[in-house]
Amino acid sequence: MRFNPCADLCTKDGTHCEGCGRSHEEIAKTKALVASIVDFIKAQEYENSDDFIDMVSKKVRKKLLKTT
Repeated sequence: MRFNPCADLCTKDGTHCEGCGRSHEEIAKTKALVASIVDFIKAQEYENSDDFIDMVSKKVRKKLLKTT
């Protein structure tokens, strides 16, 4: 499956968004994941949140490469 980012044409009818084609369940889980990361950054009171986000992105890519 290929990821399709939000196209700002969100719909809530049916099982999938007509704007991006993702399921409403996937969209909800993605929003929860992002909210969790934001909450973590705030709880740690990071002044350099961009550095943390970059590190997480690199680690996710590295782990994905190991599993493929």
